Amino acid sequence: MMRKDPLIVIAGPTASGKSELAAELARRIRGEVVSADSMQVYRHMDIGSAKVTLEEMLGVPHHMIDVAEPDEAMDAARYAEMANECIRGIYERGHVPVLCGGTGFYIQAVTQGIHFTEMDPDPAYREKLWEIAGTKGSGALHAMLSAVDPESAEAIHENNIKRVIRALEFYKETGQKMSAHNEEEKKRVSPFDLVYFVVTDDRDILYERIDRRVDFMIRAGLYDEVAYLKAMGLTRSCVSMQGIGYKEMLDVLDGRTDFEEAVRLIKRSSRHYAKRQITFFKRVQGAVWLNRQDFGGDTMRILEAMIRYIETHTDIRAEEVGDPYE
Repeated sequence: MMRKDPLIVIAGPTASGKSELAAELARRIRGEVVSADSMQVYRHMDIGSAKVTLEEMLGVPHHMIDVAEPDEAMDAARYAEMANECIRGIYERGHVPVLCGGTGFYIQAVTQGIHFTEMDPDPAYREKLWEIAGTKGSGALHAMLSAVDPESAEAIHENNIKRVIRALEFYKETGQKMSAHNEEEKKRVSPFDLVYFVVTDDRDILYERIDRRVDFMIRAGLYDEVAYLKAMGLTRSCVSMQGIGYKEMLDVLDGRTDFEEAVRLIKRSSRHYAKRQITFFKRVQGAVWLNRQDFGGDTMRILEAMIRYIETHTDIRAEEVGDPYE
């Protein structure tokens, strides 16, 4: 049997400390980080996406960050194609890829080698769906999906307009439920020798971390960042502007809501998103769950546990902290 290349995954809900762990782990195992975050792919969107800084990278190469303009549409298919190219380059350099993020479908697209059915987009149909969402609300659009693909409707929150539209487009173009297609794809065997960690925290503590992160984003200038994006010509019809934090601040700029209410909604939406992320990752077979409170909240203790697991289950060996890239 052909030996598979290793791939380390560090997944988990927002604000669980994944990025710090990924950089620390990559530094120890001659790794390079591949971001799996649907917002960090966009340039000019740094604060609201909690984009990892150069200092936080610890000198470790990071990929799939700032690879698209905010007026471009990025989906799991395009992401997987670009991420796999990065991973091939990492192997060529003799390093280990560490796929890190909270966008479950992006991670799944890479780890399972998901096949994406080619569709010829129908701009008129897509525009019609966006118009329905704008005039009748996201609930009306979600009801359309429930009528043709109730399983997808159950899995996709009605506020996630982008994914609702994609599921409706998939059904229109293929005559197949996206939920059925996804179930078939889940049966695919990973092309990698996979080690899949999910980092989480006790709910109340995680929610507190989320609230603190939002407060930090506000102090760091999220409002000004969204104002800059709006001045660039971006509108709520752009996929990037559907991100949590961006759509709420855009509503403030457009006079649809006030600043304090927007901050409250960002915190609420972020907590709901974390809950959906945890639900998604619970369906991942073979994932190793690491609750921060089991390690006293100590990132270094979690790191050592990850290294012990990796060394037990793969041929990868960690190095002492220094410059493993020499």
